[in-house]
Amino acid sequence: MKRIAVLVAAIFAAVGLWYGLTHISEPAETAAVAAPPAKPEIGAWGFDLAGIDPNVKPGDDFFRHVNGTWFDKAVIPDDRANTGSFLDLRIRSEDQVQAIIAELDKKTELTPIETKVRDLYHSYVDADRLEQLGLEPAQADLKLIASLQTYEDVARAMASIRMGTQSLFGSGVGIDDKNPSKYAVFVSQAGLGLPDRDYYSQNEPNIVAARNAYKTYIGTMLGLGGIADAEAKADTIFKLETAIAAVTWARAERRDADKMFNPMTIAELSTFAPEFPWNTYFTEMHIAAPAGGERVIVVGEKSGFPPLAKLFTATPVAVWRDYLTFHYLDSHAVYLPKRLDDARFDFRGKVLNGQAQQLDRAKRGVQFLDRMIGEAVGQIYVAKHFPPIAKEKAEALVGNLMAVYKTRVQELPWMTEATRAKAFEKASNFDVKIGYPDNWRDYAKFEVIAGDLMGNQARGSEFDWQRDVVRLDDPVDRSEWHMSPQTVNAYYNASLNEIVFPAAILQPPFFDPLADDAINYGGIGAVIGHEISHGFDDQGSKYDAKGVLQNWWTEMDRSNFDARTARLVGQYDTYSPASGMFVNGKLTLGENIADLAGLTVAHAAYRLSLGGKEAPVLDGYTGDQRLFLGFGQVWRAKYREAMLRQMVLSDQHSPPEFRASGAVRNVDAWYDAFGVKEGEKLYLAPDQRVHLW
Repeated sequence: MKRIAVLVAAIFAAVGLWYGLTHISEPAETAAVAAPPAKPEIGAWGFDLAGIDPNVKPGDDFFRHVNGTWFDKAVIPDDRANTGSFLDLRIRSEDQVQAIIAELDKKTELTPIETKVRDLYHSYVDADRLEQLGLEPAQADLKLIASLQTYEDVARAMASIRMGTQSLFGSGVGIDDKNPSKYAVFVSQAGLGLPDRDYYSQNEPNIVAARNAYKTYIGTMLGLGGIADAEAKADTIFKLETAIAAVTWARAERRDADKMFNPMTIAELSTFAPEFPWNTYFTEMHIAAPAGGERVIVVGEKSGFPPLAKLFTATPVAVWRDYLTFHYLDSHAVYLPKRLDDARFDFRGKVLNGQAQQLDRAKRGVQFLDRMIGEAVGQIYVAKHFPPIAKEKAEALVGNLMAVYKTRVQELPWMTEATRAKAFEKASNFDVKIGYPDNWRDYAKFEVIAGDLMGNQARGSEFDWQRDVVRLDDPVDRSEWHMSPQTVNAYYNASLNEIVFPAAILQPPFFDPLADDAINYGGIGAVIGHEISHGFDDQGSKYDAKGVLQNWWTEMDRSNFDARTARLVGQYDTYSPASGMFVNGKLTLGENIADLAGLTVAHAAYRLSLGGKEAPVLDGYTGDQRLFLGFGQVWRAKYREAMLRQMVLSDQHSPPEFRASGAVRNVDAWYDAFGVKEGEKLYLAPDQRVHLW
């Protein structure tokens, strides 16, 4: 239910629950950092030459040229939905955290936070205890849901942080888009059990099959929860969700920062969508009025709220009881006996993701730790696995990229001076966070009880929520991170105008201190450029240098920018990763802009780093060629078709093959580097290439 105002850069956006230790500026010295290797981890200069398919021209399919041989040989693990660069690092990070837990198990004396980490992990992986307890940990909540009699009761259950069941509305605390020094409460549309509204309406055969499997799954889960007439109730629940989907905004529209910012007082919201008991809802969430004023709520999909509120009271309370029961069992199945966990996986893992088998519970326990108490683990992780040289070199790369970005902004031929000055001001005010937080989160108030998985999860959710609510009227904490150090990802936060790079992404193939500079610029350099570019994509460009959502463009410049990005939408709309499906160029526009601009700036920064000298030729490859190869290697990935289809419908990122090929075909230097000619499949005439930042 948490709303985080960030634009995440990579394929898997992973934002967990919040926590903390003590205010310290360096990671805890719990273990010595391993000595760095003497040579690059990948190949002789940081690139896997064996993965190239020499039979595919770069100009026909750059992704296949760089990764084709690897792709044909790659085997997706049975317990995963994909494989590739990101997953390799995620598995490495999981293994490293498991090793940390094993070390804690061997220690005779633990600090209080180490005890919490250990006990929380073991409460998750102790499957025998879950079988012994059966449905007992859920019975109180299930009885409460079964006792609901009024619409106020239903709204109260939907708002319950402790229960964590489904709601028509997703609510959370984030940074006020118009006043980034303050927090605000945000509310948006929710209520669906399938990944996207289009799953309820599209008639593509695979989507229809997933839809039918979902209806069966609803009945199965209700039956496992001991609910009578499960099949009939499943049909009613599905019809209700179909009605919710019919008034749900398309994901592409939900990206629009202007349309999603609609502040109202609770009284105004109650008038705007009167059929829903908003006062009851917010009271349950402990959202109180500020001293001497009214609480303002930022409403998201404004036109969708009145019909959702009407649907709320048009639906019998008995149906809401069944709906909430199913979603409670669905969201808590992993904390209950194996029969519920398996049923959930059979649908969400096998049908939606295409996985053959469930991920080992020990690995899922690591992921659970990251969601619940990630920075506590991250503090140990950084001390063991993030050498100072990695941070130093990454900081130098960021500095180079920022310098180039500011120079390019000042030289843009398509932008007027007035807007260029504002863009330069924004580029000059980026905040950069690398590796780990300066201030670790304090978990002293998070009560972890050994052997009480369901209770730990509920208390963790409440701890997290209370942390947000109690500071709702305090100044924004600019030091806060929204990813743990062991997360393989990065993000841009528009409200704080900051870019953030956790330690775990600063590894090969993204970054290797011993690799060729061209590879690092094509890898982490393009990622850094990507995150900077989010500040100037179709939505990030709506925020000024201070993170305020307001227009700083002249009308002519915005029109020019929109015309250029519309051409990028048109390009990506033609890409088809699976039969009968095409990339949604409008939904993925922000990420596609960031990929293109990030690569462009990374290339310029690399050329600047050469100081006017020519790069050496390595194994027959020039410096520019190696940079583009490094970029293509980052997007090495192979997906199960079911997961790929889900991604196309619901993810703001294009599939990896098009992140590689779609960006390079708009970069003039790529044509020069590989001699790409007219007639090759990726070729675009110079006047058709999209040049932005």
